[in-house]
Amino acid sequence: MNKKLSIITVNYNDKAGLEKTINSVKQQTWQDFDYFIIDGGSTDGSADIVNIYKNEFAHCISEPDNGVYNAMNKGIRLATGDYLLFLNSGDSLKSYTTLQEIEVYLNNEKDIYYGDANYQEKDGDVIRTYPDKLSFSFFYKHNLSHQATFIKRNLFENIFFYNENHKIVSDWEFFIYAICKKNVTYKHINQVICNYDTQGISSIINNHELMNIERDKTLQKHFPLFIEDYRTISNLNLKRFRQFTFIKNYPFAFKILKGFMNLILMFLPKFKNLQ
Repeated sequence: MNKKLSIITVNYNDKAGLEKTINSVKQQTWQDFDYFIIDGGSTDGSADIVNIYKNEFAHCISEPDNGVYNAMNKGIRLATGDYLLFLNSGDSLKSYTTLQEIEVYLNNEKDIYYGDANYQEKDGDVIRTYPDKLSFSFFYKHNLSHQATFIKRNLFENIFFYNENHKIVSDWEFFIYAICKKNVTYKHINQVICNYDTQGISSIINNHELMNIERDKTLQKHFPLFIEDYRTISNLNLKRFRQFTFIKNYPFAFKILKGFMNLILMFLPKFKNLQ
């Protein structure tokens, strides 16, 4: 009989982070899950940590890989749980009772369950609370924390596995495609699930340029007919436009504004209305 949950931890040369994550999982009060360690052939002593805790794992791999998403895909193919949780080295569950508290949700009713995350920043912890309703506009600027998200394993088989050509945004690509294009079902769990280690690749400022490039490629690939319209609509929500619509509520002020606009237009090329 399959377990309700499989937890997958990806590691590469983060011995201390790996032990922290393993202990977080090992000490959970609810233990009806499988645990998988996918190590990329670490050379920093991570293998010693794995050996110490080897009885805690359903399976462990330590071999070179082609990046974090290649490692995560290995974990998906090994996992047998109805739902998957990716808790990578350095991340930890919020408390010893976290899994016991969310176990009731893992009932196959929804495709994705996601909770909130505690981001462990240099200047202190920051709680990220996610909306109950997800949308394209949310994913255009944000992402869910995969460390706080429980994903049905068969979604990867029915939609696609993580894109190994990306270095940073493949989990975001999976979420935006599954939720906004395939309309998979989801539910927000109003609870902090994890402590997220912000030293990961997607959180490093120097990687943000690459992240934006990969995001743009993804949007052009999956939403080519929608993306330009969305950007136009987004511009309409800019602060200056909102101020303009606010002034329209006051006829005298709006009359003055129109007078200034007409004056400025006298010195510009002829304005043409969009058809």
